[in-house]
Amino acid sequence: MRCLVARVNHKTLIVICAVFALITVLLWNKCSSDVTFHTPTKPQPEPAPTLEEVEDNGQPPEAPPVAREVLYEEIDCLINEDITIKGRREGNEVYLPFSWVEKYFDVYGRLVQYDGTERFEFSHSYSRVYAQREPYHPDGVFMSFEGYNVEVRDRVKCISGVEGVPISTQWGPQGYFYPIQIAQYGLSHYSKNLTEKPPDMKTYGMEERDGSSNPWTVPKGCSLSKVHDPGNSATVHQFETPDNSEGISLPLDNSKDFVLSFSLKFTSNGSVSVVLETTEKGPPYVIHYVTSSLLISFKDRQVTYGIGPRTAWSLLSRDLVTDLRKGVGLSNTKVVKATRIMPRRVVQLELHGSGLISNISICSTAHMAAFFAASDWLLRNQDERGGWPIKVARKLGEGFKTLEPGWYSAMAQGQAMSTLVRAYLVTHDPVYLSAAMRATAPFKRTSEQHGVKALFMNKHDWYEEYPTTPSSFVLNGFIYSLIGLFDVAEIAGDKFGREAGILFSRGLESLKAMLPLFDTGSGTVYDLRHFTLGVAPNLARWDYHTTHINQLQLLASIDSSPIFRDYARRWKTYLKGGRAKHN
Repeated sequence: MRCLVARVNHKTLIVICAVFALITVLLWNKCSSDVTFHTPTKPQPEPAPTLEEVEDNGQPPEAPPVAREVLYEEIDCLINEDITIKGRREGNEVYLPFSWVEKYFDVYGRLVQYDGTERFEFSHSYSRVYAQREPYHPDGVFMSFEGYNVEVRDRVKCISGVEGVPISTQWGPQGYFYPIQIAQYGLSHYSKNLTEKPPDMKTYGMEERDGSSNPWTVPKGCSLSKVHDPGNSATVHQFETPDNSEGISLPLDNSKDFVLSFSLKFTSNGSVSVVLETTEKGPPYVIHYVTSSLLISFKDRQVTYGIGPRTAWSLLSRDLVTDLRKGVGLSNTKVVKATRIMPRRVVQLELHGSGLISNISICSTAHMAAFFAASDWLLRNQDERGGWPIKVARKLGEGFKTLEPGWYSAMAQGQAMSTLVRAYLVTHDPVYLSAAMRATAPFKRTSEQHGVKALFMNKHDWYEEYPTTPSSFVLNGFIYSLIGLFDVAEIAGDKFGREAGILFSRGLESLKAMLPLFDTGSGTVYDLRHFTLGVAPNLARWDYHTTHINQLQLLASIDSSPIFRDYARRWKTYLKGGRAKHN
């Protein structure tokens, strides 16, 4: 009986185990079936990367972007209890149109593309400060003038064909020689010559010298021959063309560079013309350089510059880009019209009349030719008082008497001295240094005595950019005059430069005493008319503010007084919205 019970219990246990196993298998298959055939309603997050994966990629993966709907509503914004403009509200934030912000706060911003995405760039000012090359020396770059392009300014009518220097329309559309602009033209090209690579150059018209075929085209009735001229050591071509001839031509075919130079001597009236293929469709443009006193004219794709009689050997160096664009943009106003035209190729040169020509070349730049054009103009046009009179009237503002034509400017005197000192250092010709030393004379005379000196509070010597009545005390022009005096004193030495050194030292002490008067706590003032006229301050634009900083940096490199470094440092903070502390 016990054996039977034991046998039954054993069989029952086996059956129970089998049933349990079957149920387990069925449940497992059901779970697997659910996972396989039912897609989840939400995306599953990717597994976190392993340490090895992060190290292989060099950076952790970015989190996936989360789309968020931006909700805003229009809202009226009452400005100073005066005007109402439309803004936008997003939660507790209120946004004002940047077009309004820009004008109200005098700030700057623009939309730009950056790495394929658009962003908004905001700045408190639009000008920049340059790093000072320490220490400043008269044979080096003049401040940051390597970045100046005087000839492209819209108030430069053109570069005179006779004198080779800018014709200004700063205060009148008729055009006149402005010594400050001429000196800046020279200093900028001198500085570019020191900072840029040597120019590329290609010469023309001399190919027959090495056995190549003659490149010149000489029509019937015209003549061209090589001659020896005692005034020129290079190969010289003598040319002669009858009236109404198509002229003698030389192919140039240069689409790389556009500064044309040649030495020239006319024996009759004539012209040198340059044919240009440009970015405009249609016939080519032609620039004519003619033996006349004409300043500039433009008609039917013909730009004409007078270059004077040129009866003695002289170098003519012309930037064809500038000459073309000034011609096409010629207007009867103070501003040259904007134009997009550019030369694509210098096609050929054409000669008319009779004369001699040599050293024909096209270069990428001709900086020293421009520098000496300015230096030599300053030599020729310095008057018996040592100054460069400005031959247009100038009204600085309400309350100031008009400066009648013939007034001197301390800034013009200073920048002319800086130009002439550099010309002396390049050539060692004492005529340049002598002219620079004579230029100190107007600094010793007051504006009433036809000079440039003023006194602040009957104590501090100041050299006036505009010698107005009452005095105006313009800051940037005064500092430029100090730099010119320093250049003369430094190069002329203790004996010949003593007078310039004394004037410089007196002016520098005045600047140290008066510099705080130009600080507004958020910028600088251009002059002190608020003191002399009792009117609102004449705030300096940001480009003048950065000029003040650059000038102080230069002075800090030649004078150990901490005031120049301290003020330059503080004024830099104003460019990014910094302000002086309030009470």
